[in-house]
Amino acid sequence: MFKSMLFAPGFLLITALAAHSADAIGFRETEIDQGGTRPLHISMWYPTDDDDKTEVVGENRAFLGVPAIRDAKPASMKRPLVVLSHGYSGSWRNLNWLAIELARQGYIVAAPDHPGTTTFNMDPVQSESLWERPHDLSRVIDLLEGDSTLAGKIDAGRIAAIGHSLGGWTVTALAGARFDTKRFEKDCQSNTSPHACALKNELGLSRPELEKDMRDPRVRAFVSLDLGLARGFTPESLAVLQVPALVIAAGIDVGGLPSRLETGYLADHMPDTSSSYVEIPDAMHFSFMGLCKRDAAALIEKEEPGNGVACKDGGVRNREAIHREVAYRVSGFLTEAILGR
Repeated sequence: MFKSMLFAPGFLLITALAAHSADAIGFRETEIDQGGTRPLHISMWYPTDDDDKTEVVGENRAFLGVPAIRDAKPASMKRPLVVLSHGYSGSWRNLNWLAIELARQGYIVAAPDHPGTTTFNMDPVQSESLWERPHDLSRVIDLLEGDSTLAGKIDAGRIAAIGHSLGGWTVTALAGARFDTKRFEKDCQSNTSPHACALKNELGLSRPELEKDMRDPRVRAFVSLDLGLARGFTPESLAVLQVPALVIAAGIDVGGLPSRLETGYLADHMPDTSSSYVEIPDAMHFSFMGLCKRDAAALIEKEEPGNGVACKDGGVRNREAIHREVAYRVSGFLTEAILGR
């Protein structure tokens, strides 16, 4: 059903109301398990009935933020939940733009900073514990199911996960895909995906803990945005995934993450009945991150040579237009996959 499904314009035009859209969006940050071995910083966007003044959240010198009411009281209605997973060395800010769009449509959205692989914590010991990333998302779900004062009441039967880059790997594992370290090593020897294999030691990709089941049955749908490390997932585990999936690829390779070998690998092995594959021809890997400020590419390039590409896109459309398409597709998918409409 999903691979061949075409989202008709008339269908997608109603998705803004699918989860009870909201005029005002609240934003809150919290910390959990601060005294533990893996404390999490979590950001949340959610519908609110408050009419306090908005402020821009998630902005820095390079990237634009979004307007929200900080620490607003959550709306009383029970809402579906979407958890977000950022890419390697990223943060909750990376998908800020998508979070606010989904919150406007009535979703509660939450994103942790994954210790060891976030801008704010690149601790090498934590980065080698890659299997903890899916568990981070499960901990976020636990938190929000147990405390409605943070972002509102969760509809436990309507939970989805979205991830970009290494976050795409994270949500795929959360949905039940199984990683095989020997398979990944063999693939690296053939030099199929050099960028992913270059992180083998840094991410502990030979650790046996990666082969355990990381599935969370509460997650009823997932979206992968131009993921990496896909080729370590076993074809057998992908073939039996019944969780509805939307896998989106960037059509322009920035080096080492070609869509046909990463996102295309998922699409080739996942069931036709539950998955949909989309390639956005003029998107680059970083097109799924936030909107850049006017001179951001030059600023980043000056401070971190080679990383200015984070603000570059591949075609005649700007990043804002690419975001509109991605949000459009994600909204339509979630409306059918977890809202049943």
